[in-house]
Amino acid sequence: MERHFDVSLRELKEQLVGMAGLVERAIECATLGLVQRDRALMTQVHEIEKKINEAHIAVDDSCVKLLALQQPLAADLRLIVATIKINTDLERMGDQAVNIAGNATRYISAEPLKPLVDLPRMFEEVRVMVRETIDSFVRTDAQLAREVLRRDDLVDGLKNKIFRDVLEHVKINAGDIEQGLNLILIARNLERIGDHATNIAEDVIFAISGEDIRHSARIETIKQALT
Repeated sequence: MERHFDVSLRELKEQLVGMAGLVERAIECATLGLVQRDRALMTQVHEIEKKINEAHIAVDDSCVKLLALQQPLAADLRLIVATIKINTDLERMGDQAVNIAGNATRYISAEPLKPLVDLPRMFEEVRVMVRETIDSFVRTDAQLAREVLRRDDLVDGLKNKIFRDVLEHVKINAGDIEQGLNLILIARNLERIGDHATNIAEDVIFAISGEDIRHSARIETIKQALT
């Protein structure tokens, strides 16, 4: 017979999946709004964020009830703690989607700086990271979570390339500084979403195995960058 806790945990995971879907949609609307120069899509981001905030509160409430009523131990407790942290990172991803929409709205108010190539690629990588982190949690798949950590390096590389390209452009075209700054800020927003996805992946690994890799993963990334 299935434990009542297992039923509650499954429902909690379903809440997180729904919230992650909203986050993914907010990022998509913000980025497509930029690429298609569509203000209506960017307006949708603010509406979606309201739903993300509502989901954030609902998931926290569910976690508190589980802690208060079920008194979970060991692995079950790790899952709830991880869920609370994942919930916060998802909410902050929604905030970054709003920031993208704001920066993109300013960007499309003037002539485009250059054809957008790396930003759409960066968006796609970040979108996959968001989806895979939640999949890894739902499926209790630590290996998939580790794949997310590796994908973050590609996102960081794309951000750095965008920074370099924009700086090279504005050195020659000083009048485009404001537009260049908008692109840099959008790339930074996307990178921050990737960072939150990385946080989630680390929490998933902790929830599954009890292994805390938060600092060791970053140290290993720094070592790889230096070699």
